[in-house]
This record gives sequence, structure tokens and C-alpha cells, in this order.
Amino acid sequence: MTFTIPIDNGDAVKNAEADSQRTLYPYVTGTSIVAIKYKDGVLMASDMGGSYGSTLRYKNIERMKAIGKHSLLGASGEISDFQEILRYLDELILNDNMWDDGNSLGPKEVHNYLTRVMYNRRNKFNPLWNTLVLGGVKNGESYLGMVSMIGVSFEDNHVATGFGNHLARPILRDEWHADLSFEEGVKLLEKCMRVLLYRDRSAINKFQRRSLKKALQSLSHTP
Repeated sequence: MTFTIPIDNGDAVKNAEADSQRTLYPYVTGTSIVAIKYKDGVLMASDMGGSYGSTLRYKNIERMKAIGKHSLLGASGEISDFQEILRYLDELILNDNMWDDGNSLGPKEVHNYLTRVMYNRRNKFNPLWNTLVLGGVKNGESYLGMVSMIGVSFEDNHVATGFGNHLARPILRDEWHADLSFEEGVKLLEKCMRVLLYRDRSAINKFQRRSLKKALQSLSHTP
């Protein structure tokens, strides 16, 4: 009886490494999200650019989306991973609506869910390459939080991702106050976005703004 001994030349290991690396590098990415609380709710802004590496590839990408009745989600980072997160959230909201119990998930619950999702994927060494901002209003209370791609999360009165964390947060620390009106909040966000346009090579001069108000529990969108 004759038989051959398979010789491992390292191809299997190389292929496994290649497979594991496919989700570890972002391809089409969006830059900063900036969000603040104001006296009547939450304001959020982002530009609409999508960069392929350092090349501006897309100029009309929306990176903010309403989640359920009470929440607003914004994301910087890999666009395809953000789309995957939105799919998770669509399933979450659908399952919650199927209970038909008169209650709905608020921003705090959605924020906690996203923290668990990001931390779970990080532990599998298959992270979702996004930094997420979750704002919302429920029962007359404003909520604003952030979660990183490795599952680190916190709440604050104003948050920013990407270069905005370095360039916009100092402005927000100096000029934000609890009694900020809607008009003042819009001007503050526009100032932050203008600085990011000047200083961040990935930012473009087209941005969108969304707000969620306490009184009417309504979502507005301004391109």
C-alpha cells in the first residue's frame, strides 16, 4: 500500500489570514458626525462625502437615519458596515413593534444595544468599522451618546466623531450651554462643519442636518 503525505506549504495559513483581513480595513468611508443637545431636543450634522481611501468617490451619501419613533443614528467610518448596522436595527425595531404593547424602544435602549453589537464583533476580531452617534428624545428627555468600533460608549451633551473629536469638540466645549435655542444650535453646528471643511481633507462642502424635538416628537431633515 502506498500513500502520499500532504505537504503544507503555508497556503492554508495565508488564505486564512487573507480571509480574516478582509473586514479589518475600511474601503468607502465617511468622516465626522457632530451632534448636540439643545433646550428642545437633539441636533445632528454630517457631510455627505464618501471617500475611497484618500479619494473622494461619492458626494451624496446620507450617514444619518431615524431609528424607530424616538431615535436618530449617525455614523462615521465604513459605509457598508453602517448599512449592516441599519439592517440589525431594522430587525430590532420590527421585533419590538410585533409585541404591539403600546411601548417602543427609546434612544437609551438602542444605544445599549449598539454597544453590545460593537463589543461582540470586536471580540470576534471582525469589527464593524464605525463610530456611532445615537441621539433621541423620549418622555420629554433628550439623550445623546456615542459608541466606538470596539464597544466603548458614553453619554454627553455634545459629541463628535473622527476629526470632529479633535477639531469640533473644543468649539462645543467653549460655546455650548444647556439653554441653547434651535437657531443657536444650528449656527454652532454650522461653525463646526465649516472648521471641519477647512481642516479635514475628507470633508466636503455638502452636508445634512437633522433634529429631533421634544414637544412634537418630530424629525426634521435639512440637506
